[in-house]
Amino acid sequence: MANVDLEGSKMKAVVIGGGIGGLTAGIALSRAGWHVDVLEQAQELEPVGSGLVLAANALRALDALGLGDRVRTLSRLEGQAGLRRRDGRWLTHTTEDRVQELYGDSLVVLLRATLVELLADALGADRLRLGTAVTGVDATRGTVQTSSGELTADLVVAADGIHSPVRTALFPGHPGPSYAGVTAWRGLVRRPDLSIRSSESWGRGTVFGIHALDDDLVYYYATDRSPAGAVHQDERAELLRRFGDWHEPIPALLDAAEAGRILRNDLYYLRTPLPAMHVGRVALLGDAAHPMTPNLGQGAGQAIEDAVVLGHLADGDLSAYTAARLERTADVVRRSMSICRVTAVHNPVAVAVRDRALSLATRLRPDLMLRSMDEILAWRPPAT
Repeated sequence: MANVDLEGSKMKAVVIGGGIGGLTAGIALSRAGWHVDVLEQAQELEPVGSGLVLAANALRALDALGLGDRVRTLSRLEGQAGLRRRDGRWLTHTTEDRVQELYGDSLVVLLRATLVELLADALGADRLRLGTAVTGVDATRGTVQTSSGELTADLVVAADGIHSPVRTALFPGHPGPSYAGVTAWRGLVRRPDLSIRSSESWGRGTVFGIHALDDDLVYYYATDRSPAGAVHQDERAELLRRFGDWHEPIPALLDAAEAGRILRNDLYYLRTPLPAMHVGRVALLGDAAHPMTPNLGQGAGQAIEDAVVLGHLADGDLSAYTAARLERTADVVRRSMSICRVTAVHNPVAVAVRDRALSLATRLRPDLMLRSMDEILAWRPPAT
C-alpha cells in the first residue's frame, strides 16, 4: 500500500547523505510508496576508490529491493578463502561451495563505486539532490534546513556518516565514536601474474587483506596500530615498511600501487550504543547510528539492512525500527571491535598463542570461520 496522508498525497521522506546507506534507504522508502528526496552535499557522487564485501545477509536485503541478483553478477568469492599468517600459512579457511551450502548464498566482492552507481540508478536522478548541504534538523517538526532552503518531511533519515552532525544534535550527551587504536589503508591495483586468493593475513598488530575484483583488478586493505591523526609523507613507503617482507602477492601488490591513490583513515567505532536509533521524526541509519571497525566486513551490510527494515516499518512508530535494529547492530559493533583487538595483539608470544589457537580450533571444527558468523549471516529481511 502506498503511503498517503489524509489529503491523498504521498508521505514525504528526506534522506540526509548519498552514500550506500542513504541511497538504499531512498530506494526502500520510494518502493514503499514514499516521496523521497536524498540530499548529498557533494556536487557529484564520488565514492572512494576501493572495494567492499557484501555477505549473504546484505544480499538478501538487496533481494527485498529487487537488486540482489544484479549485485551477484558483479563478482563472487574465488575458491579457497580465509585467514593466513604473515608467511602465508593458512590459519583457517573455507570455500564458496561451503558458504553456499550453509547460507544459500556467497560473498560478493565489488568496487564501492560500482555499488553506489547501481544504487543511484535504482533510486533515480529525480530523487537525488547533489550539492545540498544540511545545516540543521528539527526532529519534532520534521524540518531540514539546507543550503537551498527548508524542507518539511514526515520522516527524516540521517545517513550522514561516522561523525554525523545529526546524531550529535539529537544525542548531545552521548560520547560519540571512539578511536579503535588502528589506522587503515585501502587501494586498488592491477592484478599481478600471481595466484590471488581472497585472504586476510595477520601479523603482530597488523593485517593485510586481498580480494580479486575481476581478472584485472585487486582490492587490498591493511591495518596497523597507530596514534590517531598520525601523518605520513608517503603512504606507499609506509605500507612497504610494514608489509614489504610478507608473503606473496603482498609485496607485488605494493610494488604496483600508486602512492597518490592509497586511501588512509583512522578507524572509529561506537563503544557506547545509542539509547535509540530514532528521535521524533528522525531515524539514524548506517554509520550515523552504529559506526564499526571493518573487521567483520559488515559496515555496508548493516547499513543496507537498516534501510530495508526502515522501508518496511516506517509506516508506524519509529520505535519499531529501533526495536528491530538497535540490539543487532550494537552486537555487530561489539563483535567487530573484539576481532580488531585480537588482530592488534603485538607481543610475539601472544601472537604465537593466538595463531596456534586458531589453527587448533579449525582442526577441531573446520567450519569455525563461518559458524562464528551464523547469527549475522543468517539474517533475513522482514516479510512484506
